[in-house]
Amino acid sequence: MKKLLDEFKEFIMRGNVLDLSVGVVIGSAFTAIVNGIVSGLITPLIGLVVGLISGGTDLESSLSVLDWAPINGVTFSFGSVLSALITFLITGFVLFLIVKAVNTAQRKVVKKEEELEAEAPQCPYCKQEVAEGATRCPHCTSELPEPAQSRLSEIATA
Repeated sequence: MKKLLDEFKEFIMRGNVLDLSVGVVIGSAFTAIVNGIVSGLITPLIGLVVGLISGGTDLESSLSVLDWAPINGVTFSFGSVLSALITFLITGFVLFLIVKAVNTAQRKVVKKEEELEAEAPQCPYCKQEVAEGATRCPHCTSELPEPAQSRLSEIATA
Protein backbone atom coordinates (compact mmCIF):
# COMPACT_ATOMS: atom_id res chain seq x y z
CA MET A 1 0.00 0.00 0.00
CA LYS A 2 2.86 2.39 0.84
CA LYS A 3 4.46 1.70 -2.54
CA LEU A 4 1.17 2.54 -4.26
CA LEU A 5 0.95 5.84 -2.35
CA ASP A 6 4.58 6.65 -3.20
CA GLU A 7 3.92 5.99 -6.90
CA PHE A 8 0.79 8.14 -6.78
CA LYS A 9 2.74 10.94 -5.08
CA GLU A 10 5.44 10.71 -7.77
CA PHE A 11 2.77 10.81 -10.49
CA ILE A 12 1.05 13.86 -8.99
CA MET A 13 4.31 15.74 -8.51
CA ARG A 14 5.32 15.38 -12.16
CA GLY A 15 5.62 18.69 -13.95
CA ASN A 16 3.00 18.00 -16.59
CA VAL A 17 0.33 17.05 -14.03
CA LEU A 18 1.00 20.22 -12.04
CA ASP A 19 0.96 22.29 -15.23
CA LEU A 20 -2.34 20.71 -16.20
CA SER A 21 -3.91 21.45 -12.82
CA VAL A 22 -2.76 25.08 -12.96
CA GLY A 23 -4.16 25.32 -16.49
CA VAL A 24 -7.54 23.97 -15.37
CA VAL A 25 -7.77 26.48 -12.51
CA ILE A 26 -6.76 29.41 -14.71
CA GLY A 27 -9.08 28.20 -17.49
CA SER A 28 -12.07 28.03 -15.17
CA ALA A 29 -11.34 31.48 -13.78
CA PHE A 30 -11.00 32.85 -17.30
CA THR A 31 -14.24 31.13 -18.34
CA ALA A 32 -16.04 32.94 -15.53
CA ILE A 33 -14.76 36.25 -16.91
CA VAL A 34 -15.87 35.37 -20.44
CA ASN A 35 -19.28 34.22 -19.16
CA GLY A 36 -19.68 37.61 -17.48
CA ILE A 37 -18.77 39.43 -20.70
CA VAL A 38 -21.12 37.32 -22.78
CA SER A 39 -24.07 37.53 -20.37
CA GLY A 40 -23.47 41.19 -19.48
CA LEU A 41 -22.52 42.66 -22.86
CA ILE A 42 -22.87 40.40 -25.87
CA THR A 43 -26.23 38.78 -25.05
CA PRO A 44 -27.89 42.17 -24.40
CA LEU A 45 -26.43 43.48 -27.69
CA ILE A 46 -27.88 40.50 -29.55
CA GLY A 47 -31.20 41.08 -27.75
CA LEU A 48 -31.11 44.75 -28.74
CA VAL A 49 -30.52 43.95 -32.41
CA VAL A 50 -33.14 41.19 -32.46
CA GLY A 51 -35.53 43.43 -30.50
CA LEU A 52 -35.11 46.27 -33.01
CA ILE A 53 -35.84 43.84 -35.84
CA SER A 54 -38.73 41.98 -34.16
CA GLY A 55 -40.18 44.85 -32.13
CA GLY A 56 -39.54 43.25 -28.71
CA THR A 57 -39.82 45.52 -25.69
CA ASP A 58 -37.40 43.79 -23.30
CA LEU A 59 -34.43 41.39 -23.41
CA GLU A 60 -36.51 38.31 -22.55
CA SER A 61 -39.09 38.92 -25.27
CA SER A 62 -36.37 39.84 -27.77
CA LEU A 63 -34.41 36.67 -27.13
CA SER A 64 -37.57 34.54 -27.01
CA VAL A 65 -37.74 35.10 -30.78
CA LEU A 66 -34.73 32.76 -30.92
CA ASP A 67 -36.65 30.07 -28.98
CA TRP A 68 -38.81 27.46 -30.66
CA ALA A 69 -41.70 25.72 -28.92
CA PRO A 70 -43.29 23.15 -31.26
CA ILE A 71 -45.40 21.69 -28.42
CA ASN A 72 -46.65 23.47 -25.32
CA GLY A 73 -44.05 22.93 -22.58
CA VAL A 74 -41.22 21.89 -24.96
CA THR A 75 -38.91 24.77 -25.78
CA PHE A 76 -35.68 24.75 -27.77
CA SER A 77 -33.66 27.72 -26.46
CA PHE A 78 -31.46 28.69 -29.38
CA GLY A 79 -30.53 31.91 -27.59
CA SER A 80 -28.87 29.93 -24.77
CA VAL A 81 -27.02 27.78 -27.30
CA LEU A 82 -25.87 30.90 -29.14
CA SER A 83 -24.65 32.43 -25.87
CA ALA A 84 -22.74 29.24 -24.97
CA LEU A 85 -21.23 29.11 -28.46
CA ILE A 86 -20.04 32.71 -28.23
CA THR A 87 -18.55 31.99 -24.79
CA PHE A 88 -16.72 28.95 -26.14
CA LEU A 89 -15.35 30.80 -29.17
CA ILE A 90 -14.10 33.76 -27.13
CA THR A 91 -12.51 31.51 -24.49
CA GLY A 92 -10.87 29.32 -27.11
CA PHE A 93 -9.54 32.26 -29.10
CA VAL A 94 -8.04 34.03 -26.08
CA LEU A 95 -6.45 30.82 -24.79
CA PHE A 96 -5.05 30.23 -28.29
CA LEU A 97 -3.48 33.70 -28.25
CA ILE A 98 -1.98 33.08 -24.79
CA VAL A 99 -0.50 29.71 -25.81
CA LYS A 100 0.82 31.22 -29.06
CA ALA A 101 2.54 34.05 -27.16
CA VAL A 102 4.10 31.66 -24.64
CA ASN A 103 5.33 29.32 -27.40
CA THR A 104 6.84 32.23 -29.33
CA ALA A 105 8.64 33.48 -26.22
CA GLN A 106 9.95 29.99 -25.43
CA ARG A 107 11.22 29.52 -29.00
CA LYS A 108 13.08 32.83 -28.84
CA VAL A 109 14.76 31.89 -25.55
CA VAL A 110 15.72 28.41 -26.79
CA LYS A 111 17.01 29.81 -30.09
CA LYS A 112 19.14 32.41 -28.32
CA GLU A 113 20.58 29.76 -25.97
CA GLU A 114 21.34 27.45 -28.92
CA GLU A 115 23.09 30.26 -30.79
CA LEU A 116 25.22 31.08 -27.77
CA GLU A 117 26.06 27.43 -27.09
CA ALA A 118 26.93 26.85 -30.74
CA GLU A 119 29.63 29.53 -30.65
CA ALA A 120 32.52 27.53 -29.20
CA PRO A 121 35.86 29.29 -28.66
CA GLN A 122 38.19 29.40 -31.69
CA CYS A 123 41.89 29.75 -32.16
CA PRO A 124 42.60 33.29 -33.45
CA TYR A 125 45.30 31.89 -35.79
CA CYS A 126 43.86 28.76 -37.47
CA LYS A 127 40.20 29.46 -36.64
CA GLN A 128 39.69 25.89 -35.38
CA GLU A 129 37.54 25.10 -32.37
CA VAL A 130 39.43 24.79 -29.08
CA ALA A 131 38.31 23.58 -25.67
CA GLU A 132 37.14 26.20 -23.21
CA GLY A 133 39.98 27.27 -20.93
CA ALA A 134 42.69 26.00 -23.33
CA THR A 135 45.96 27.95 -23.45
CA ARG A 136 47.25 26.25 -26.65
CA CYS A 137 45.48 25.31 -29.85
CA PRO A 138 45.43 21.51 -30.34
CA HIS A 139 45.43 21.98 -34.15
CA CYS A 140 48.21 24.49 -34.85
CA THR A 141 49.84 24.37 -31.36
CA SER A 142 49.88 28.18 -31.17
CA GLU A 143 49.88 29.70 -27.73
CA LEU A 144 46.60 31.50 -27.18
CA PRO A 145 46.84 35.11 -25.93
CA GLU A 146 44.36 34.31 -23.12
CA PRO A 147 42.52 31.13 -22.11
CA ALA A 148 39.76 30.29 -24.59
CA GLN A 149 36.23 31.20 -23.58
CA SER A 150 32.96 30.47 -25.29
CA ARG A 151 30.59 33.31 -26.09
CA LEU A 152 28.18 32.02 -23.41
CA SER A 153 30.76 32.23 -20.64
CA GLU A 154 31.83 35.69 -21.80
CA ILE A 155 28.28 36.95 -21.40
CA ALA A 156 27.85 35.19 -18.03
CA THR A 157 30.96 36.86 -16.60
CA ALA A 158 30.06 40.32 -17.96
